[in-house]
Amino acid sequence: MKEDFLHYVWQYKKFTFSNLTTVSGDALTVVNAGQYLQLAGPDFFNAQLVIGMQKWAGNVEIHVKSSDWYLHHHEKDSAYDSVILHVVWEHDTPIFRKDNSEIPVLELKHFVTKDVLHNYQELTSAKTWIYCENQINTVDAFVLQNWQERLFFERLERKSVPIQQLLQETENDWEAVLFYMLAKNFGLNTNGETFLKMAKSIPFTIIRKERFEVENLEALLFGRSDLLPLEAEDVYAKNLKSRFDYISQKYQLAKIIIEPVQFFKHRPDNFPTIRLAQLAMLYHKQHHLFSELIEAKRLEQFYSLFTVSVSDYWQTHYQFDKESPKKKKQFSKSFIDLLLINTILPIQFAYAKSQGKEISEDLLELLRTISPEKNGIIEKFSHFGIPSKNAFETQSLLALKNDYCNQKKCLQCAIGIELLKA
Repeated sequence: MKEDFLHYVWQYKKFTFSNLTTVSGDALTVVNAGQYLQLAGPDFFNAQLVIGMQKWAGNVEIHVKSSDWYLHHHEKDSAYDSVILHVVWEHDTPIFRKDNSEIPVLELKHFVTKDVLHNYQELTSAKTWIYCENQINTVDAFVLQNWQERLFFERLERKSVPIQQLLQETENDWEAVLFYMLAKNFGLNTNGETFLKMAKSIPFTIIRKERFEVENLEALLFGRSDLLPLEAEDVYAKNLKSRFDYISQKYQLAKIIIEPVQFFKHRPDNFPTIRLAQLAMLYHKQHHLFSELIEAKRLEQFYSLFTVSVSDYWQTHYQFDKESPKKKKQFSKSFIDLLLINTILPIQFAYAKSQGKEISEDLLELLRTISPEKNGIIEKFSHFGIPSKNAFETQSLLALKNDYCNQKKCLQCAIGIELLKA
């Protein structure tokens, strides 16, 4: 037996109401089960109960065993002085308040039907991937869609956390935050943290001043990423090294130590050199990138803003000193979609929130026009009867898997609760 199941039973009143009594034999009537706030302190706040002939208002604490009260040291915490009922699965010891008055106890195992227990055990029995894999495709479409919206915005809120942290570090410079977040996502999973550290080591005021010459931006990004060869053979690499030394001296840039960028297992178009060259060209071409991205609403607008190529040198190179057949190396639509999902939409969301604006429907509408992501999690959901038509659905399913399924939070999940009603 797990405590979260008891929370579910109490919250949704999945127990027999007739002849409900405490372990001491007093009649118990639940007028209001209380608010399940999941905060510090008792589990349910502001419950209303009638115990015997007395009406009570206060809090309810829930445990598997009564003795868990002492195991969790609630007797030492004044937040539990207002508990009016101790709800347990098994009563194994009496519990007393500080004034030595005994707290009434409801032993739930006598009042939960076999059907409720069976549905819970069926849901939480071991499966190959997730607990509800054999039942999830039976959930009502309306319930699933509403839950997916909630999941998406929970995920968006989490993606806003690093944005808020960067805003504090930059004294609310939204342009700088966009640059740092883009840099991180240009690095993908392999080089993301290295690119972020590199970008944060360059005050954005320098990017603003040097963006008029793409070679200066390349020199900065490659130099701070420790990608400029010490003894370059070709003229272009020597030029960037010279520019980097000059800019570093000009702005008194302190040396940084970062993890070496990784080329291993990357396709050439995803090489860190190419992504940095693209980032440099983007900021060279788009001088009002933040304002234009904030105002954009349609997918075509975003694709247009990212219609940039790399500089001439990088059209014929993937690495310094190694020439290759000419290729423009423009952003692919799938890469722009990735930037939209992981950087631009979270920044739009955070910025609108800071301005007191509501853009939830706009974000949902935009996401539904973006192609679905492809990965192992999405393929698994499709295998179990939950296919995805767009990025809104894939994002919500990723949140479901990572934040609920992996954490075994079935009883805090709308899908799990719906299945328990069966």
